[in-house]
Amino acid sequence: DPQFDSDHITQDNPAGKLSTKIQSVQQDVKRELEASINPFKRYADKSRASPLDFNPCDMVWLSSKNIKSTRPTKKLSERWLGPFPILKKVSTHAYHLKLPSQWKSIHPVFHISLLEPVKTSTIPNWHQKPPPPIIIEE
Repeated sequence: DPQFDSDHITQDNPAGKLSTKIQSVQQDVKRELEASINPFKRYADKSRASPLDFNPCDMVWLSSKNIKSTRPTKKLSERWLGPFPILKKVSTHAYHLKLPSQWKSIHPVFHISLLEPVKTSTIPNWHQKPPPPIIIEE
């Protein structure tokens, strides 16, 4: 927006004509910029996943990315630990989990990118066995 009011300039002098021309060009450029941004935004939004939203008592898998286990190498460790119930939503991107009592050294609040929802099986009469206990380094 210009810092001066050009509405009072009359059209019969060169400054008035120039002012009108500049305003017209500014409006055209602004309209074209907005029109060129929209296709890029739509294209970028297609690849974006909608953020997950969990509720208390939902079961989630926890990524083992930042958790050190007693396994000899990271390659042999499980990628996802759990499942664990969510106790509460701390913020829009963080959740408080109920971790096993042996994991006292791990802070129980995790970013949403480290959580994955537990999917129930659609196969009738099939129950997933609980995973073996995971020992972590203190």
